[in-house]
Amino acid sequence: MKTRYSFGGDEHLVGEVDEEMSLEAFFKVLLITNIVRAQAIEGLREVCPANASYMVKFDPDVISPAGMLKQLHEIERSVGEADQRIDTRIIELPVYYKDPWTRETLMRFRDRHQDPNSTDLEYAARINGFESDDGFVDAHAGSPWFVTMIGFAAGLPWLYQLVERRRQLQVPKYIRPRTDTPKQTIGYGGCFTAIYSVRGAGGYQMFGITPVPIFDPRQEVRHLRDSMVFFNPGDIVKFRSIGRSEYDRILDEVEAGKHMPIVKTVTFSLDEWQRDIEGYNRKTLEVLYGG
Repeated sequence: MKTRYSFGGDEHLVGEVDEEMSLEAFFKVLLITNIVRAQAIEGLREVCPANASYMVKFDPDVISPAGMLKQLHEIERSVGEADQRIDTRIIELPVYYKDPWTRETLMRFRDRHQDPNSTDLEYAARINGFESDDGFVDAHAGSPWFVTMIGFAAGLPWLYQLVERRRQLQVPKYIRPRTDTPKQTIGYGGCFTAIYSVRGAGGYQMFGITPVPIFDPRQEVRHLRDSMVFFNPGDIVKFRSIGRSEYDRILDEVEAGKHMPIVKTVTFSLDEWQRDIEGYNRKTLEVLYGG
């Protein structure tokens, strides 16, 4: 993969690593942007990684566009020779699938959906070849996911499934976007899961809701006191299906300032993952749950 660079005015430079999303493309983006931050290039103002591209903002009075491009070319060459390995976090996120709030919302917008006669989960299960929506939930919650970028709304993560390409879940967005989506909804569009950090418009299929806040601009939630945004690009997430009673219990703990999500540190190797995807996923999840 050779990155294609383009300028956005005098102070932005975009690097397009690949034309399609893949774990390899994302990993290259992550490695490049991590190095860019670590080098603290004089004049650099901001680094923004995306699914298969990234953007840097810089001060052209401090570093010229040509100078910034030269720096990025050098970093890209060093990434090509580097070990494809990162130190990151693995996070468990409980999800109340088939909850009443997203169901009420999706029923209000059936005229915008591909199949007005079924729920989002039922539709997703059918087009992915599952006999029931429970089978789809098992597939969604059964494997880890990589956070590839934060965007669209403040604190909203995009997540890419860590399975073979042929096994990835694929679901189209609504025909026309909704004007409402509950906060902390687990959504799906294309090959990405997204978690709606705030209530608002959206077009992804809705599968459930998490009781764990992922964005808090006031930083009053216990696990968000150090950062108003929970997720970072490169985080690994494992969804866990829960019922109404556990959902309510976690909500009460969050409101009382007692809840802390399960978060562990882990080293992830792209090369080792590619050699044995299922085995490496099991080994990674052992870090989260022990074993």
